[in-house]
Amino acid sequence: MAQIIAQTEKVNKQLTYFHKHKLFKVYNSIPQLLWFNLLKGVAFGLGSVLGATVVLSALIYLLSQIEFVPFIGEWVSEILEIVKTEVPN
Repeated sequence: MAQIIAQTEKVNKQLTYFHKHKLFKVYNSIPQLLWFNLLKGVAFGLGSVLGATVVLSALIYLLSQIEFVPFIGEWVSEILEIVKTEVPN
């Protein structure tokens, strides 16, 4: 019985510790929760866009180096021309 009481006290102590954690304080407040989720969404969106930009840039660069394959080389050349004319320096 004493062992169960000791384990219960440990669990109670850990729950009290976790309840004081900042993340639980954020989840107990609706405005803070909304702000936290907004920032999390903005960070995810920005990271996704930047990651896709890097990956696509590398892919287009690698494909532009393959000019010996007629179909791919012409297609990539057309894409590069469109990008160069659309994006001012």
